[in-house]
Amino acid sequence: MNKKELIKAVATKTGFSQKDITEVVDVILGTISDTLVDGNEVNIAGFGKFLVQERAAREGVNPRTGEALHIEASKTPKFKPGKALKDAVK
Repeated sequence: MNKKELIKAVATKTGFSQKDITEVVDVILGTISDTLVDGNEVNIAGFGKFLVQERAAREGVNPRTGEALHIEASKTPKFKPGKALKDAVK
């Protein structure tokens, strides 16, 4: 399911217009992104937790040349599903 399909499904279930649902989805996703950029977590009870994971600097290998290279430390978004979501998927 992509974003457009999600919006259509929510609009069908709620009776709201797709335009209204699009605005709500955009605000929710934007708020989650902004919160992660600020270094904070978003915890949605029963669904899961969005957080920022820090990756340490490390040494890697260029697959084309076999040459060793340094990979800088970085941050990446991560999602940890909650117990209710894990149980629902089983």
